[in-house]
Amino acid sequence: MTKYRKQIGAWGEEVAAGWLVQRGYQIIGRNIRTPYGEIDVIARQDDVTIFVEVKTLTSSKNFLPEDNITPRKREHMVNAAQYYADEREIDHWQIDAIAVEGKPAGAPPIITHFENVI
Repeated sequence: MTKYRKQIGAWGEEVAAGWLVQRGYQIIGRNIRTPYGEIDVIARQDDVTIFVEVKTLTSSKNFLPEDNITPRKREHMVNAAQYYADEREIDHWQIDAIAVEGKPAGAPPIITHFENVI
C-alpha cells in the first residue's frame, strides 16, 4: 500500500470515528490487531459493541467504498470481531461498515453508515 493510500485510509478512519462520536457512540478502540486482521474502529452504543470497517475512496467514479468489502474481507471481519468479543466476554455486538468518500483538503466528505452488515 502506498503512503498516500495509507494517509487517505487513516483520514477516513478519523472522519468515521468523529462522525460516530457526534452521534453518541463511545469510541473504545482504533486499529485493533487480532490474529484475523485489524479492526478499524470499535465503538459502543448503549449495551452493544460495534466493530466498524471503514472504507475510504477519494472518488466514487467507478465504484463505491462499500464495494470493497469482499466475501473474504467479510470473513476476516467476523473472525476478528468474534475473537475480540470472546477475549473480553462481550455478548452483544455487531459489525457495521462506514463508507467515507472525499479528500482531506476537499469538500466535506460523504459518509454512509451501514449497520449490522453481517
